[in-house]
Amino acid sequence: MRKSLIASLALLLATSTAAFAAGASDNVVKIGILNDQSGVYADFGGKSSVEAAKMAVEDFGGKVLGVPIEIVDADHQNKPDIASNIARQWYDTDKVDAIMELTTSSVALAVQAIAKEKKKIDIVTGAATTDLTGKQCSPYGFHWAYDTHALAVGTGGALVKQGGDTWFFLTADYAFGYSLEQQTTDFVKANGGKILGSVRHPLSTNDFSSFLLQAQSSGAKVIGLANAGLDTSNAIKQASEFGITQGGQHLAALLFTLAEVHGLGLQAAQGLTLTEGYYWNLDDKSREFGKRFFARTGRMPNMIHAGTYSAVLQYLKAVQKAGTDDTEAVAKELHEMPVDDFFARGGTVGPNGRMFHDMYLLQVKKPEESKQPWDYYNVLATIPGKEAYIDPAKSGCDLVKQ
Repeated sequence: MRKSLIASLALLLATSTAAFAAGASDNVVKIGILNDQSGVYADFGGKSSVEAAKMAVEDFGGKVLGVPIEIVDADHQNKPDIASNIARQWYDTDKVDAIMELTTSSVALAVQAIAKEKKKIDIVTGAATTDLTGKQCSPYGFHWAYDTHALAVGTGGALVKQGGDTWFFLTADYAFGYSLEQQTTDFVKANGGKILGSVRHPLSTNDFSSFLLQAQSSGAKVIGLANAGLDTSNAIKQASEFGITQGGQHLAALLFTLAEVHGLGLQAAQGLTLTEGYYWNLDDKSREFGKRFFARTGRMPNMIHAGTYSAVLQYLKAVQKAGTDDTEAVAKELHEMPVDDFFARGGTVGPNGRMFHDMYLLQVKKPEESKQPWDYYNVLATIPGKEAYIDPAKSGCDLVKQ
């Protein structure tokens, strides 16, 4: 009798444990959107990325595995220490299952290291450095919307082919800027171009005059802006005041999105060549999402907002397919499942966590070419994902068999 009772209790415990492992822990699936909501990249991602995440949850149905899905968000102020503290609290105390967006490469690298330590999922849409899927890759880390290599292949490649074979860089003084400059430099040199110099500027500077004068005096045909957000916008405005483009030099905005074009205005931004992973006016599927997003936010989405929607939706699909929110099981599904939505058509995820999808080479329209509000781009070319991104075997990620 006693043996029978012990056996029954053991079976009950095993069954309960299996049921718990096969479902959602804590009776909720919680996703954190951590990004810049008040600084230089607030328009780039910010609260609009939070709204995109909420749209994905609503479109999924609000629940997964029978439990509610919750979005939490915070402003990391572009500071890795603040982001790290938030991430640790979210993972350890608040039981957040995955952290996403992570604008600013230094922040994304710091949070991905914590996620790896804690065995938690992170999906980056806002940061650009290829180190995320290179030498600092993680079995639980994914890079979704774009990276510095894709931007270099797109914008850098286009301008070299158009005769822009001498370059000078204005580079943001942190990991993202260095990576973007190096990736573009490699591509320019590989195509026969030359680098005449570079200068680094602090994040969120208001005065680009000394940097622009150095670029102007270099005589380079192309001034590569290896920065983003308001830094790029301010550099473009001040370059116009100095008469740099009027003098024949071309500005290459190496990371510039629809949000920044809107803030700058077509008069100032016209003619800029740039690369994005999404454009709201590309086709019917893109327009459908763009219009719904506009109804909620009063603005059209850029690739960060659209990519965040895609990342959240794919994560929830992976949880559903795995039948659990256990990190190992969900990471396995994220690596194996194809990505097919308005953002990524036939996307695939490499063993290093890089999501391969098409990128688009774009040129900002002249004011007279724009036919409606937010109609800002001419699509010059589509860059297939396999060309835009680094082969995982060459990425430097130790998870990939060389």
